[in-house]
Parts: sequence; structure tokens; C-alpha cells
Amino acid sequence: MAKINNKLLIRILFFLLITGVFAFLFFNDSGILKYIKLKNEIEKLNSEIKNAEDTLQKLEAEIDSLKISKNKIEQVAREKFHMLKPNEQVLKIEEN
Repeated sequence: MAKINNKLLIRILFFLLITGVFAFLFFNDSGILKYIKLKNEIEKLNSEIKNAEDTLQKLEAEIDSLKISKNKIEQVAREKFHMLKPNEQVLKIEEN
């Protein structure tokens, strides 16, 4: 009877020890849950950086084309500033 109680007590203590170790690994300040959260945040930030770099590259290409091409300058002036050539008319098309 004493052997059974000792084995049961050892198993219970081992179970509590293992449970404590897992709880510590998961819920402390530098645990697995925090690691997963930070890893997801890093992936999100890397994605935002990639999008910002793509936008920057497009804008730099547009700047280069504005420095070189007179046609591009004319196109931007017409679209942004509603400029017209002499004797030119603008037609507005409304969609229903």
C-alpha cells in the first residue's frame, strides 16, 4: 500500500512539474506566446516595408520620367492642373 501511494505521489509531482514547466514556457514575458506574437508582428512590418519600397520605386520612376520626357510633363499638367492648348475644348463624360 505504501509503494502504491509513493508511486502515485511521484506521478502527481512529476505531472505538476511538467505542467509548471509548460506554463512557464508559454506564459512568461519571453515565452512561446510572446515569441509567436512578435514573429507575426515582424512579418506584418516586413510586408509594410515591402509595400513602401514598391511605392517608392514607382514614384522614383515617375520622377525620372518627368525629368526626361516633355510628353510626360504635358500629360501631368493636363491631368492635374486642367491645362488646355489654345483652341482646345474639354469634354466631360458623366456616368450614370
